[in-house]
Amino acid sequence: MISLAGNLVLAIAKVIAGFISGSLAVIGDGVDSSTDVLISLVAFIAAGIINKPSDREHPYGHSRVEATGTTLLSFFIFFAGAQLFISTFTNLLSRVERPLPSMLAIWISLISVGGKLLLAWTQFSAGRKTGSAMLMANGKNMRNDVLISVTVLTGLIFATVLSFPLLDTILALAVSLWVMKSAVGVFREANEELLDGKAEPEVYQAVFNVVRAVPGAGNPHRVRVRKLSSLYDIDLDIEVDGLMSVATAHEICQQVERGIKQQVPGIYDIVVHVEPAGAGVHDEQFGLDETSFVDAAKAPGVTPQ
Repeated sequence: MISLAGNLVLAIAKVIAGFISGSLAVIGDGVDSSTDVLISLVAFIAAGIINKPSDREHPYGHSRVEATGTTLLSFFIFFAGAQLFISTFTNLLSRVERPLPSMLAIWISLISVGGKLLLAWTQFSAGRKTGSAMLMANGKNMRNDVLISVTVLTGLIFATVLSFPLLDTILALAVSLWVMKSAVGVFREANEELLDGKAEPEVYQAVFNVVRAVPGAGNPHRVRVRKLSSLYDIDLDIEVDGLMSVATAHEICQQVERGIKQQVPGIYDIVVHVEPAGAGVHDEQFGLDETSFVDAAKAPGVTPQ
């Protein structure tokens, strides 16, 4: 709600000030803040849907609505950036001499820098407290917006000092490209979650360490970790003595589950499948064991996920 209200005020103020002062760069900065309003709105709606319990149609719950909404949102952001680029580029080709932006553009850009810094701090603070990847991502977006506002502010100062109004149009083009780049980044982040990626390597390592520490458990393999919003869903196979009782094997599984929950915060669910020792060889090409995990970590430019 803080993000939604703050960005709405900044977006309206920058668009109005941009038109009054005649600054295309400030208008572009306002368009970027308008996309932040949409991001905050999607996050606000998603937060309510995520908390709904699982049902017959959604046995895994509703956490993926965040990634779905963010994916849709990325197209809106890209469209806004593209529209700004087209209109600014058309203005540049028309060679119509634009007046120098007024001091109002500089003052609103200065206010924008302070406002975005405050909003970034609130998002990072709330994200760390709740473990929400959505809020942390929003905080990064706000931090990037500070760079845009600083760039616009610096450009306006130079344009005023040098009496070079064309610099404002060039800055507007740069801002539009930045908005489109941000949209691609948002899409890639959301798509990773929809493809069951984004699980940190540390989580896999914690799973392997826990299994190794539980007496009677061995050879963790077919380990799969996926994110459901800010929570982890973990599946793995382990080997136990094939002659032990089902009750004993079940107790070993319980110890593995408890150990993982102690080491990895934010667990949605854990499924541990038991196999007799020596049977952990499969033809399936999914999941990781310790060997493939280490090999992936050693590969240049590859992060095991």
